[in-house]
Amino acid sequence: MRFNLPHLDQTSFWIGFVAASVFWILFSCTRPLFKQIFQIISDNRNILKSRKGSLIEEHYLANALRQAQRMHLASNLFSLEEIFIEPKLLAPPPRVSPDEIPFTEDLVTELVPYLPSWPEMAATFRAPTLSLFQALSGSSDIVLTGQPGSGKTFALAYLASRIAEHSIEPGFPENRLPFSMHLADLNLPLKNEEDPINRIIDFVSSYSSPSDLPRIPQFVKEAFIEGRALLLLDGTDEVAPENLPSMINFIKSVKQNYSQTQIITTGILENLSGLVTLNFIPFTLACWDSSDYESFLSKWGQLWTQYVVTETWSQSGAPQIDSILLNSWISSINSTLSPFELTLLAWGTYAGDIHSGTILDTIKAHIHRLKPTETPEEALEMLALQAFTSTDMAFDPRKAREWIKSFEPVEIPVSEEEKDHLTNLNVLKKSLIKKKGDALPAPSLGLISKFVATGLLVIHRNNRMNFVHPIIGGYLAGKVLGNLQPENILSLPNSSGKYLAMNYFAALDDAEKLASKLMTVPDRPLHRNELIVARWLRDAKNESKWRLKIMEILVGLLRTAGQSLGLRGQVLAAIIKSGDPGVPKLFRQMMESDDPELLQLCVLGSASIKDTKAIEDIARLLNHINPNVRRTACLGLVTIGTQSALDHVAYLLLHGDEDSRRAAAEALANHPEEGYAMLREGSSMEDILVRRAVAYGLGRIYQFWATEILTKLQLEDEQWIVRDAATEVLDKKLQINRYIPKRLPPPSECPWLIAFAGKKGVGISPNSPATEMLLMVLAEGTEVEQLAALDYLRAFSSVDVFASFYKIMDGGNIILREAIFRAIWEMASKGVVIPDPQQFGVS
Repeated sequence: MRFNLPHLDQTSFWIGFVAASVFWILFSCTRPLFKQIFQIISDNRNILKSRKGSLIEEHYLANALRQAQRMHLASNLFSLEEIFIEPKLLAPPPRVSPDEIPFTEDLVTELVPYLPSWPEMAATFRAPTLSLFQALSGSSDIVLTGQPGSGKTFALAYLASRIAEHSIEPGFPENRLPFSMHLADLNLPLKNEEDPINRIIDFVSSYSSPSDLPRIPQFVKEAFIEGRALLLLDGTDEVAPENLPSMINFIKSVKQNYSQTQIITTGILENLSGLVTLNFIPFTLACWDSSDYESFLSKWGQLWTQYVVTETWSQSGAPQIDSILLNSWISSINSTLSPFELTLLAWGTYAGDIHSGTILDTIKAHIHRLKPTETPEEALEMLALQAFTSTDMAFDPRKAREWIKSFEPVEIPVSEEEKDHLTNLNVLKKSLIKKKGDALPAPSLGLISKFVATGLLVIHRNNRMNFVHPIIGGYLAGKVLGNLQPENILSLPNSSGKYLAMNYFAALDDAEKLASKLMTVPDRPLHRNELIVARWLRDAKNESKWRLKIMEILVGLLRTAGQSLGLRGQVLAAIIKSGDPGVPKLFRQMMESDDPELLQLCVLGSASIKDTKAIEDIARLLNHINPNVRRTACLGLVTIGTQSALDHVAYLLLHGDEDSRRAAAEALANHPEEGYAMLREGSSMEDILVRRAVAYGLGRIYQFWATEILTKLQLEDEQWIVRDAATEVLDKKLQINRYIPKRLPPPSECPWLIAFAGKKGVGISPNSPATEMLLMVLAEGTEVEQLAALDYLRAFSSVDVFASFYKIMDGGNIILREAIFRAIWEMASKGVVIPDPQQFGVS
């Protein structure tokens, strides 16, 4: 069959062909334009989406900033930005590793014991510190520790504020988002398999604007998924022991679901068991030094004059005294006050509502300031006692109302006719509310609502509230603890509320039975019970019977040769803080001892209280045979800071031997006025040994002018010995990260431990804790290897570990003795039961 093609009209064909060709040519030419149009549309969509994201982020950061600015004691008067002193952290001893170059320690860290539970001496002698941003640079989770009033909440607020303002230190990620909240706001525990982010979303939504609420869940989730979130969790140092598991589970859940999230929280050194097991690294807040005191009081005086004095209510009292005079009086009272205590002292001094400069008087005045008029203080005391003895510092207001029900105002009886009238009014009110569609208001909590309104109580989400500050609650609980059997409080689990209540009970009442019970319970080698009582000394009455007993125990421990400086240093700090009038003479008498370590401690003690009568006794020790005693004498004289004391150190810088000159120069770095001037002048003197010593002194000063002089000495000095010293200290300034603890690698991945095991012909299994190998290192390794092994062994609490610890502590190596004592102290803070050394034949 023949197939015929259809007839094609040539004219139509060529017209179609030309039209199609023209179309495709035009399409090819305009194709990039279409791509560009589509790209512009896509970009506009992304920009719009980004704007929406950045807008919600801006709103969130603004809210976070406002929230942070109110998170401090004097928020009723000033914002955080106006009054802040930058929080600093006490730099922990750097870890030692055979795989790293040995770290040259600072003069102060070598001579002043590391005392995280008594950090006052570190501030007196200007021990190295870290900023919050430096501590965070290690990418570890952090727990901020310190006594109540040391500024843990303030530190979290400061950090949130700085990040929200994009005012961060170099090296810290710029895109971080702070999520700051109190533990009581999370309504723990979590439900089964619940995503912890839901609790955070609920909290953030509670203070966000209605227009932002739909986008809050996605915003928060993205921040945690992308690793931008920095979780700042306050109140974990106040949590009741029975609520500890729910807190731990929440943190675990956050880390499991959002592993890139970095967390900073708070804790007490007496009980870090839950947090340390989650690999949180404890950092102790540094106490304020003299320059911080001066800066804070100067700011307070200026702000008070600028804002408070002009208020009408403040003009009705006596004329305002000049701030310079007030600040001078405040500075003369006590140099070991916490930020909380100094704030209340400044507030009371400027307001004129304190009768003395004692801490108890300032707390009492602040409570009176906040207490509603015509409300019984006994109600507050009962509320505090119930909360603190139940160890739950965040309590339910409904329970609180029951606790103080007897103090509520008595209702006036009404007649039956009046009752009917009131009932009709309530019915009418309910019907009107129902018509409007509003919920019925919660019943009034009477006194509780008044305490919240004046700021004595702080209310959290989900029916939780607590006192505005734990010390306020502790003071009130301590006032009435004597109504119970106070020694029974010792059976309660360790909590900050328990220690605060005991402290203020001892200050306000007769704590003889409580103190005696603590002092008779042995706790070697840490002696924690004696140190608990020692902390009461500053505020206790001089006529207290137990006062003499504890002072005798403390002096005995201080005199005992061979004890760890970690323990004797805590005892020394407690004696200094006691403020006992006999302490200066005690230190001067003990400077006649032959024990070099006791001499070292007594010099530190006399310098801490600035005993000018001890200057000549300390000066005689500049020629002592023990180098640490000589160096401590230099540090002590500079700390006392009088002209005669500085003259002794200046003479040593010019005429001493090489080591003494270096010690003198490093000590002078602690005196910003005369000491800095001496070092500047010494850097250009002809004496080579003076210039070399000055280089080491300048290495302790982290200011631009000091670095500039060091650089000049490094590049231009004619003598190589001076150039080498300048190079050494400049390199050391770059090693600040050595103070920042990092997570240890597993034993099976630790190079130096693998090499040690190889020498013994054995291997280390990845699934083994390697305890036996680490104990072998402790027994046979070099000193550096032994110190490195301790970083692992402090995680184990077996009998063999403690036997090895006590044997080495009794062996005479001072460096290992101090490191092991510190390891045992850290183990105790994790909740490990520490056996008595006598069980292992160590006296």
